[in-house]
Amino acid sequence: MPQTSVVFSSILGPSCSGQVQPGMGERGGGAGGGSGDLIFQDGRLISGSLEALMEHLVPTVDYYPDAKLKSFSAKIVQLLKEWTEAFPYDFQDEKAMAELKAITHRVTQCDEENGTVKKAIAQMTQSLLLSLAARSQLQELREKLRPPAVDKGPILKTKPPAAQKDILGVCCDPLVLAQQLTHIELDRVSSIYPEDLMQIVSHMDSLDNHRCRGDLTKTYSLEAYDNWFNCLSMLVATEVCRVVKKKHRTRMLEFFIDVARECFNIGNFNSMMAIISGMNLSPVARLKKTWSKVKTAKFDVLEHHMDPSSNFCNYRTALQGATQRSQMANSSREKIVIPVFNLFVKDIYFLHKIHTNHLPNGHINFKKFWEISRQIHEFMTWTQVECPFEKDKKIQSYLLTAPIYSEEALFVASFESEGPENHMEKDSWKTLRTTLLNRA
Repeated sequence: MPQTSVVFSSILGPSCSGQVQPGMGERGGGAGGGSGDLIFQDGRLISGSLEALMEHLVPTVDYYPDAKLKSFSAKIVQLLKEWTEAFPYDFQDEKAMAELKAITHRVTQCDEENGTVKKAIAQMTQSLLLSLAARSQLQELREKLRPPAVDKGPILKTKPPAAQKDILGVCCDPLVLAQQLTHIELDRVSSIYPEDLMQIVSHMDSLDNHRCRGDLTKTYSLEAYDNWFNCLSMLVATEVCRVVKKKHRTRMLEFFIDVARECFNIGNFNSMMAIISGMNLSPVARLKKTWSKVKTAKFDVLEHHMDPSSNFCNYRTALQGATQRSQMANSSREKIVIPVFNLFVKDIYFLHKIHTNHLPNGHINFKKFWEISRQIHEFMTWTQVECPFEKDKKIQSYLLTAPIYSEEALFVASFESEGPENHMEKDSWKTLRTTLLNRA
């Protein structure tokens, strides 16, 4: 992570603080000729061979990276501390833990006089074990939870009664609902750790599948958060399509448009995108008679912000503005930044995919990893913001547990509200009716 750069800068010696000409690299000095392969720019390591890096970091019989071994030991402990705090899952297997113990044992022997390093290592080890135990318990709890029930919906002309509770019966204030969505977002995103995001770099097989090749528990948090986005989109579509009267459907659409706008104002871009996606699903988008009654000016503004052209340029501008507001914030409300998670994941993926790990000369491409580190660190800063809004358990319970229609059920409800208008829709409706009747 970026804060580790402080540690590396001190370990790598005075060359890290030197100035270089634009576009040029500064070669580091140190032990032997190999360390000359380390190149710094603006005080930051940008490339170097693995052998040179190891030679520059590891003491030998006649060379220490720092003049005092005790100082070097403290820096090694600090480096291990940041590693275990940011990526505790790296040490979940016995082999990794044994290697950590071997390293810390050798470092401890260098500080037998005052025991400062030994105490720091003991605290680090205890924190690591507690972190691993806590995440193991959290994983067990998650496995017991089930996603919201999927309602198969109406089976031909069985619209829900008008008295059945909908979102407007639970919360009719767009701002309040946006605040409760922000509560859920921050709660979900707080369970994502740097190591989860690093799985994108090391194990993503494709853009459409975020599962890693190895231990699936490492990406459970990512999958759960991605599922929340999809559930919210489907909930929005369900709430619109299940309404019987056109006037009420119009009101429902306008309500969700206002909720999405409030999410945007808060800085909750993920919920905003999920709501817009729900309203753009085919069963909702095809309701032309309903949309003709909707005041769409506000919706057009929202879609402009989420316009995918030029790699979501408008959204990225808004995100940058929210980030700057967060950095200068005086209150918790102004600190909230919840990016569109799918776009964040794709940014990390493409950053890893486009740029190579090694430069043509064989050096490690540190500039690439610094940028990945910067983006992950920024994301983790956003996840640590405490939600300033009062929690409403009733509203949150509805958002998290209300049944959502399947895709088939959404089309049934949509066609029952507004019949098919062209040959393609008529064929789709006929096929869907036949399928459902045979299934019944």
